[in-house]
Amino acid sequence: MTEVNIPEAGDLDAMLAAVDQLPFIVAVFEGDELRLAGWNAATRAVVPGRDAIGRPIEEVLSDLVGQQFVDAYHEVYRTGEPIAGRQWRAHLDQPDGSVHEMFATFTIVPWRDPDGSVRGVIGAAFDVTELARTRQAAETEASQLRRRYEQSRDVITELQRELLPAGLPVLPGLQLAASYLLADAETAAGGDWFDAVPRADGLVALLVGDVVGHGITASGAMGQLRAVLQERLDSGASIGEALAAADRFAGRIRAAHATTVCLALLDPVSGELTYCTAGHPPPLVISAAGRSRFLPPTGGSPLGTGGVFPVRQDRLALGDLLLLYSDGIVERPLGGASSIADLTRVATDAAVGRALHDPGATAAERVCGQTIELLVRTGGHADDITLLAAQRVEVVPELVVDLPADPAALRGTRAELGAWLSALGAAEHDAFVLQHALGELTTNAIEHAGSTDKIRVRAVLTAAGRVEATVTDYGGWRAPERQPIRGRGLALTAQLVESLRVEPGEHGTVATVRHPLNRPARLLARFGDAPGTASLPAEMSITELPGDDEARVRVDGPMDAESAVLARQDLLRRSRGGTVPMTVDLTGVTHLASAGVAALFQIAERHHEQKAPLTLIAAPGSPARQILDLVGLPASP
Repeated sequence: MTEVNIPEAGDLDAMLAAVDQLPFIVAVFEGDELRLAGWNAATRAVVPGRDAIGRPIEEVLSDLVGQQFVDAYHEVYRTGEPIAGRQWRAHLDQPDGSVHEMFATFTIVPWRDPDGSVRGVIGAAFDVTELARTRQAAETEASQLRRRYEQSRDVITELQRELLPAGLPVLPGLQLAASYLLADAETAAGGDWFDAVPRADGLVALLVGDVVGHGITASGAMGQLRAVLQERLDSGASIGEALAAADRFAGRIRAAHATTVCLALLDPVSGELTYCTAGHPPPLVISAAGRSRFLPPTGGSPLGTGGVFPVRQDRLALGDLLLLYSDGIVERPLGGASSIADLTRVATDAAVGRALHDPGATAAERVCGQTIELLVRTGGHADDITLLAAQRVEVVPELVVDLPADPAALRGTRAELGAWLSALGAAEHDAFVLQHALGELTTNAIEHAGSTDKIRVRAVLTAAGRVEATVTDYGGWRAPERQPIRGRGLALTAQLVESLRVEPGEHGTVATVRHPLNRPARLLARFGDAPGTASLPAEMSITELPGDDEARVRVDGPMDAESAVLARQDLLRRSRGGTVPMTVDLTGVTHLASAGVAALFQIAERHHEQKAPLTLIAAPGSPARQILDLVGLPASP
């Protein structure tokens, strides 16, 4: 409806009498001041007790002034163009002093004379309050249900993350990587899992499993099955014995019934491989030259369905990569019949570096990361996807460094240790922890040694994935020429590494540290996380403050194992790699863990190398100040 022509004034009363009986709101306003010419019973019921005929609209509907309705009437009179609104909320004053809330769907049109000039304005509206409130209630309920669903999903997702290994061990002669991607469907986390268990006999157990279903029940069953298998494999059980134990458990727990598992025992030194596919897809082997083959299935039964677990043997050559996976990567909604061929092609391209450019990643990491990204973006995914890759590589020999008792030799030793850890594939955090810990111990050895004494640093990666390193001096114990505050270096070292032992002796002192090496697995809540860049946790923030020629920032929240590495990267980025003077206010840091201390030491060292001042601020008594005082990092109040 765009225009309404009303009869001349003589017929207006008759027309209004008819309009008075209409079951919806009608109001007619006339002239420049939009004086009320008439309204029907439905309108009077909405605004009762008003003697309004002949009065301007601002007096008739004074309570609607400021609610856009009166403005809309004037706009229609001025322009001659209609205005419509849907479910507008209005507050109307009532005779008893209360305020009535209603929702109206309306149309306001010009009232024209026969010559086309605008005589006034007509408004027609429906009271849709019940409809609007029903809609609001439905939206509120839907929002609440959505929040509850998201909260439940978040809880289960976090449960899944806790049940899965956060990282994989760095082992001699083997590079490991894993990725886990949650289902894309409107379901919660599922029952996929992966594991890598180094054993005392030198073998490494590799497995990927898939519990039927999704949600907390599947996640719980997965966690229990993983624990059963991990305990049996760690104690030296064979594949058949470990799967038989899991099979007995699956027979008692309904949610674990028909779980599929691919379990392999690999000798990283010889390449000998024993495996079983218990209802699970067979592993893929990719050679260093880019040739691929699937291992034959063994014919094992899913857990809880028969207890038959035959094994097969194979051998991986140096450079061969073994890929275990769950069926979510091949049963993609848009994958079609070529899904297995697609997996083979994409994984092979990623392994030999023909896919996305990622020079900092190992072949195993490229396969686990790029295979998911490239296949999911074209074929989608309805189920969880789990990939576990293991590549045989050359064993890095132990590190032995002999150096004089001269502080000038420390930098070269640190560089040699860094190169050795990089060759192992140690993660950045672990590399810094060991460099710092051994640097402290070597410094102590130099301070206590005589000028003619020698010091030996020795490090080896054990089959269990732990670096065992010793710092040995061959002189008698001597008081240092300088008298620094003692104990803080050793205290920090003890915090950073898994264990520290110092054994003074008649012919020298031996300090031994042990520390596990792990590389993080990729646990992805959604496909969009796959190629993304890590960001600071929500609990932590780094805020830039006004500064002249220096970087000034404030850090709030915990600097713990999760956030320290990312915080270090962010702070070094802001100081341009330590080349710009920087002030860091740590007063808002709620928890400063050893990982955070390590990050601050590394930042301080970088600034020292670049001769750019670094100032740390922490209020006396704050959590950060207490730790900084303990470890000897100077801080201003």
